[in-house]
Amino acid sequence: MKFRLVPDDTKIRFMRARFIAMAVSALLMLGSIGALFYPGLNFGIDFQGGILMEVRTPGPADLATMRTNLNQLGLGEIGIQEFGAETDVLIRIGRQAGEAEEQEQAVIIVQNALGELYGDEISYRRTEFVGPKVSEELLWAGIMAISLALVAVLIYIWFRFEWQYGVGAIIALVHDVTLTLGLFAVTGLEVNLTTVAAVLTIVGYSLNDTVVIFDRVRENLRRYRTMVISDLLDTSLNETLARTIMTSTTTLLALFSLYFFGGEVIKGFTFALIWGVVVGTYSTVYIATPILLQLNLRPVGAKPDATPEVTAETTPAIEGPGPVRRGKAGG
Repeated sequence: MKFRLVPDDTKIRFMRARFIAMAVSALLMLGSIGALFYPGLNFGIDFQGGILMEVRTPGPADLATMRTNLNQLGLGEIGIQEFGAETDVLIRIGRQAGEAEEQEQAVIIVQNALGELYGDEISYRRTEFVGPKVSEELLWAGIMAISLALVAVLIYIWFRFEWQYGVGAIIALVHDVTLTLGLFAVTGLEVNLTTVAAVLTIVGYSLNDTVVIFDRVRENLRRYRTMVISDLLDTSLNETLARTIMTSTTTLLALFSLYFFGGEVIKGFTFALIWGVVVGTYSTVYIATPILLQLNLRPVGAKPDATPEVTAETTPAIEGPGPVRRGKAGG
């Protein structure tokens, strides 16, 4: 007996809810854009520049005491957070005025302060410096990477299918990226180079899911040449629904394992991917596909008000609202 997450021959009318779904998505996108301005993204050392120190204390770290002592050193606001285990602490220090010597001096001052709290038993696992020029270059490189990926997707879909498909795919991808960045702004999660990698991964995952459904839509346009387009899109979505749900579920199982057991280093990355898989699956069904209907996609030669009619050789998964005539197309 085969295990199935989705039963065979589903007949869900996805297109009936398209206006509600698109309205909700539009509101979420506007909210995400607003969140990018306030409270804004929490850029990490990669994009802001500064000093990053990872230390291990001999026992559970007293974050409140560490924060109080370090913020009295005159180095500006210092961020302190637990990094996985209770003994691991991540310290972020804003870039100091001056060159490399001033940055190294700031590290020595922090190390001396921590030495007074924990003595020689504290260990310094890593120390990283990122200058303002490098951080600015990384920020623009990340923006360019995402922008070029979206342009490449538009060109690829346009050549493989038709222009309506390209527009639908690019709107869905912009939707996914905007909501992901909005989530980071609202939650205050750090945005760094791994976040850029996560966004690009989300683009690839969402595109793969979209192309599978678009390919089925194109096949059904050839099979049901006079079928009402909304019924045809519903049929295509139902025929690929089992594959879509199974792919998303297995991907999420792996991502949740990484999120809970992979450690703090990749937690932000996996969190972004989990959100991206959920949003990407939703946008494929309720953004990319309904856009085809709004852009008047139809078989060559079909009339805008064509009545539902199918060929004798095949029967659609979803019937139209009116009676279905069996016979040759157009006859």
